[in-house]
Amino acid sequence: MTHRYIYNKVYPLLLLGLLLLPVGTACSYEEQMETCPVSVALVYPANTIEPYRGARVELKDATASIFVDSTDAYGVAHFRVPPGIYETTSSSTLITTDWKYFFNGVKSMIIISPDSTNRLRLELRMSKKRIVH
Repeated sequence: MTHRYIYNKVYPLLLLGLLLLPVGTACSYEEQMETCPVSVALVYPANTIEPYRGARVELKDATASIFVDSTDAYGVAHFRVPPGIYETTSSSTLITTDWKYFFNGVKSMIIISPDSTNRLRLELRMSKKRIVH
């Protein structure tokens, strides 16, 4: 074999292989984000209403990412979120013949981690407005 053959045939293939090696290793890396199960149970004021399906519940993390779910028939919303510090909120309205009821709640500085149960209770406050016919 001559030096010219090695330079023209083998050298370009080796160079190409060295250039593509980092690309192959970069594509094989998969990042798995750890998430934690979280349940938020809405607690309504005594003698008002029973928990119901469909109330909106939000979890907001420290980077302002918002996770949204609705409650099940027992008044509990279920999430899977990354560990961190969160705030949870809920707001709903109930309209009857004579009254419009507003239920609001917020809870801040909630630490979500893989080693805790992450079962939250969100106490709601009620206000009402009379409907004039």
